[in-house]
Amino acid sequence: MVNPFDPATSGYPRDMVGYGRNPPDPRWPGRALLALNIVVNYEEGGESSVLHGDPQSVAFLTEHITAPVVGRRALTAESLWEYGSRVGFWRLWRVLTRRRLATTCYGVTMALGRNPEAVAAMNEAGWEIASHGLRWNIDPPADEEGERAEIAHTLALHAQICGAPALGWYNRSSARTYRLLSEHGGLLYFADNYADDLPFWADVAGTPELFVPYTLEANDMRFAVPGGFPDGDAFFTYLKDTFDVLYRDGLEGRPRMMSLGLHGRLAGRPGRTAALERFLDYVGSHERVWVATRADIARHWRATFPPPGTILPRW
Repeated sequence: MVNPFDPATSGYPRDMVGYGRNPPDPRWPGRALLALNIVVNYEEGGESSVLHGDPQSVAFLTEHITAPVVGRRALTAESLWEYGSRVGFWRLWRVLTRRRLATTCYGVTMALGRNPEAVAAMNEAGWEIASHGLRWNIDPPADEEGERAEIAHTLALHAQICGAPALGWYNRSSARTYRLLSEHGGLLYFADNYADDLPFWADVAGTPELFVPYTLEANDMRFAVPGGFPDGDAFFTYLKDTFDVLYRDGLEGRPRMMSLGLHGRLAGRPGRTAALERFLDYVGSHERVWVATRADIARHWRATFPPPGTILPRW
């Protein structure tokens, strides 16, 4: 009897199996048991704001005292975000550069353009600056040609502001975004995915594209959502537990990748930075950890695991 749920025959556009019981050995450089990617999200100055032509100020991932009102600037929200670019970014930058840790920035183009000094500091430290879209948490244009034009404009402006083209993309995606990005070309990887602990290939309208999954839980964003981290101790414990389990996977012959998501306006607050530093020192006490940019990981995966002949899902 034919299985009507078999994705190979049903056309179902999701891969619910992945690597299954026996994931591949990623053969990380230096025989590392774990690849750690640290992401600093630079979004401040590209968020929703009346000043940017939006109906109201940003509410999501903002530790509000007062809620924003339609048609009016929310100075509380604006200043909470300004802390991220004025102070928090620099605190994270110093923590990471002091330890000489490879770092990826997810940079919102509008935000990067408003702080050339921060961009210069990222380049000075050798950070990878991936594209986080033109705006933060704003839906792409509703029509295909509008989204195609926005992608081209975003990537061209990113290269101009950062001095080099983006190699990765992480932004809110429509059902067609991957196809439009693939048609545009020039990217090593897509990151708007949370489906695995390893990179994987997927068929995007007939073209094999590499996905390097990200995280929404080993992420300081959970300081700003209901039921999230109440304090730095909870943040540290969660990061340590995540690291320990993935490192143990490596010891058992299944090396993995861990992502860590940070924001200047969140982990850049001093009471949270202390927890981040404890975690980074804990990582530093372990051997066989490869701290790498997402572009480094994508290059390694492409060289070690060229795209297979048959891949799912299909967008």
